Amino acid sequence: MTKANKKDLSPKQREELLSVLKGRFEKNTARHKGLEWTKVQAKLEANKEGLCSLAEMERTSGEPDVVGYDKTTGEYIFYDCSVESPSGRRSICYDREGLESRKEHKPENNAVDMAADMGIELLTEEQYRDLQGLGAFDTKTSSWLKTPSEIRSLGGAIFADLRYDHVFVYHNGAQSYYGGRAFRGSLRV
Repeated sequence: MTKANKKDLSPKQREELLSVLKGRFEKNTARHKGLEWTKVQAKLEANKEGLCSLAEMERTSGEPDVVGYDKTTGEYIFYDCSVESPSGRRSICYDREGLESRKEHKPENNAVDMAADMGIELLTEEQYRDLQGLGAFDTKTSSWLKTPSEIRSLGGAIFADLRYDHVFVYHNGAQSYYGGRAFRGSLRV
């Protein structure tokens, strides 16, 4: 069980989180056409771990919202939908190996471990491009993406942003970190 899921939310915390998620769901209907909040809420209320993960996404300024429904698995798909990269997750290396390879000025954490602790997955390049189809995200910041093993094995990691109305995917050493780069996550409930 992940750190995020070790504690249970109090009834008040659950109620407050569900209220925030419902408000965001209703405000951004274009992200989830044809889906009904009552069904999403029922699924969330039956999944304590998912609610704890969403609470962590919210606590770190990810502003999670429903972006789809998988008919095969019956799961709702949430992505971090904050306009800029989540402020509570910035200035981090890509993964533990990248963090440990730094000789000095080490950040406090890394994207891969943080996501695992939260019980979420880093967005893939395909998911990030899908997210950008729902609005304009990361126009001033950037987000680490799940890096293919063939790139990571050579020391690199990928990140993306939106500039000039285009999604750009770049590379950096996994040990790098910047004040304007975080990571975006996904969760299935």
